[in-house]
Amino acid sequence: MSTQSKTSRRPRLPVVTALVTAAVCAVSLGVSAGPAPAHGKEGGRDSAGAALSQKQLQREVDRTLKKAGYIGVSVQVRDGQRRTYAVGGEAELGTGRPVSHAADFRAASVTKTFVSMVVLQLVAEGRLSLDDTVEEWLPGLVAGNGNDGSRITVRHLLQHTSGLYNYDFTEDTGNTAADFERTRFDHYEPEEAVAGAMKHRPDFDPADPNDPDPEWNYSNTGYIVAGMIIEKVTGKSWDTEVRDRIVRPLGLTQTYAPGDDPSLKGPYTHSYQQFAGSTGWTDTSIRNVSWATAAGELITGERDLDRFLTALQRGRLLPPAQMAELRGAVPAGADFQQIFPGLHYGLGVMRQPLSCGGYRWGHGGDLEGQTVRTAVSDDGQRTVVLNASGKKADDESLFRAEKAVQTLLDRAICGDGGR
Repeated sequence: MSTQSKTSRRPRLPVVTALVTAAVCAVSLGVSAGPAPAHGKEGGRDSAGAALSQKQLQREVDRTLKKAGYIGVSVQVRDGQRRTYAVGGEAELGTGRPVSHAADFRAASVTKTFVSMVVLQLVAEGRLSLDDTVEEWLPGLVAGNGNDGSRITVRHLLQHTSGLYNYDFTEDTGNTAADFERTRFDHYEPEEAVAGAMKHRPDFDPADPNDPDPEWNYSNTGYIVAGMIIEKVTGKSWDTEVRDRIVRPLGLTQTYAPGDDPSLKGPYTHSYQQFAGSTGWTDTSIRNVSWATAAGELITGERDLDRFLTALQRGRLLPPAQMAELRGAVPAGADFQQIFPGLHYGLGVMRQPLSCGGYRWGHGGDLEGQTVRTAVSDDGQRTVVLNASGKKADDESLFRAEKAVQTLLDRAICGDGGR
């Protein structure tokens, strides 16, 4: 099977991934955003200063709200035991009701980090290997059009190096406001998403595990398959395993998989999308996200994500061997790095350089109308969780918003040591 060069592939636009949405913007505009890669010590915060004060954080949020064109923004920064919050805009358009930092929101692709933790815990227990193939656990699922599950390992799935096509249901249902309204309550099985991907040839051959710079492209399909493998190994659904292994032990009170329930249990900030061809906003908050499954179904909250990321970064969720595997990050595709400079992807986590030296880890998530971004310092001392509402479909607006968010994340982790 022929493959394209590592520098020429342009990513597609799935609705669950922060990476692809922003990367397309970068490709379209031919510019870069966010802090330039720093030459700091591996894993440190060389020049990180004091955490931002509430007043400083509020200025950053106000700046982000204006530059990104969001309707509402909420940010939490934790430094040690101290938490600082800032909000801006409206929780519900036209009401003047302020955004709440305690609101529920859809985690979107941040779900992937939870799923990766479950897989790596199963590896630590000897019930699964990162070198196991899809075919071993799910015979015949990945086949046809050059797709071969016997060549794709669990590691490939978690690291986005499988080559599996990143199928998005809107390819078949449409992506206008009317299409969204028509399909917002539809249910899809994970097998349907995989079948949609199998209609396409792979983006590239599965990566050599020893290649330090493999071909890479974000694939929600890969994480849907990973969720199916969890169920095959344990006899329980992926979200049950997330609940029993992570949510309950960490006391995460807002985190759950809603299934076919289109609502959110607690108070929430409404999400709004301006679809292509529309001039008004569509409220996208109430919807069925069962189609996302292990790639992006969870609902969560700011404090829950902070607690989860801190526990992960401090080694509370994985033994050292699996933490090393998690952090075995490879460079994301060149197109992605135009908007996320220096981006590397491990097993369900993203790593980016800080302007003050060292790195931040985390994951992003996107649905129509909603942007979620997380960041945690290498030592787990400082975390940032951002939840924003209000998205437009055009590349220029998406790029401008992402640039503002990337700046905020860097500034919040670096504190007074940022530029």
